Amino acid sequence: MEPDTVVPSEVAADAEVMASVEKGPTAQFIIADISQDDAFVTLPLDDAASLPAWR
Repeated sequence: MEPDTVVPSEVAADAEVMASVEKGPTAQFIIADISQDDAFVTLPLDDAASLPAWR
C-alpha cells in the first residue's frame, strides 16, 4: 500500500496569510494571502475544519 502523501509546496518567505469569518446570510470562512492580489479562498463556515481537526 502506497502512503497517501502530498508534496509540500513552496511558500514565499514574505507571504502574509490571514483568516476571517464573514457573517451574512451564510457565514463564510475566508483565508487570504494579503501580500498578493486576488489570493484568497472562501467556503461556508460549516464546511471549514475546526482547529482540533487541523492538528
